[in-house]
Amino acid sequence: MFLFSMLMFFVAVCAGAWLLLFPSGRALLAQSVAGVAGRLEHGVRRRAAHGVLQAGTLGRGARDGVANGARLLRRRWPLLLAAAVLVTVPPLLALVLSSPTMLGGYEDHRVTNEQVAQLLKGERLAAPAALPPPVFTTAEVTLVRPMLDSANRNWQLLDADFSRRLLVVFRIMKEQHGYDMAILEGYRSPERQNALAAAGPAVTNARAFQSYHQFGLAADCAFLRDGKLVISEKDPWAMRGYQLYGEVAQSVGLTWGGRWKMMDFGHTELRVAGTLAK
Repeated sequence: MFLFSMLMFFVAVCAGAWLLLFPSGRALLAQSVAGVAGRLEHGVRRRAAHGVLQAGTLGRGARDGVANGARLLRRRWPLLLAAAVLVTVPPLLALVLSSPTMLGGYEDHRVTNEQVAQLLKGERLAAPAALPPPVFTTAEVTLVRPMLDSANRNWQLLDADFSRRLLVVFRIMKEQHGYDMAILEGYRSPERQNALAAAGPAVTNARAFQSYHQFGLAADCAFLRDGKLVISEKDPWAMRGYQLYGEVAQSVGLTWGGRWKMMDFGHTELRVAGTLAK
């Protein structure tokens, strides 16, 4: 299909160059068109009586036009060939010599994927140091995330595979995107899960053993800026961080809550078949 398109383009360029460079060609074309139009009009008016005669005349005119064009082509073919080469060679060279590139604004994720693979296969990453409890009880934090003071943030209670993947996410978020992250809640007891569910659907719809938190396979996380937790997605900086966090989390095989109908931007989990209660 591409070769056919280039051939048609070449033919069109040659025809255009012929008409542009040679006044006699334009005159011949105009004369032929005018003659054909006149003959067609004459044929319409007298088609009943002169149909056969008109067809013969039209055929002779067409043959004459083709013969004149052929003679002109034989006389001027070097110039026509040069014009065609000048028009077609530059775009063909550009096509052959060009290399596939990505449009600006799109990231090549191969670097991230290679880093993920190396980190997942490499040494076991250490959990970050625990933050002071007052960090989780400020007025700003309590407004966005109540009952966080009693949440469990012990990395040792998380599933080993999930913990390893989440630490890789933390490392990439810091090294590639400049975001320091903190865990808000990891393992969650069945009693606490029921207490949160009792607070209403704005908090959670999941009751005990209906959440991966009870199995150490989920965590809620947020960002640290100037030593303070930033949780609300209404902060543009935090919202951008959550988008990056979701991309990185998915690249290591985690499920991100930001894609749910009831969006939970800081939530990630490692889904294991047969874990949750029916």
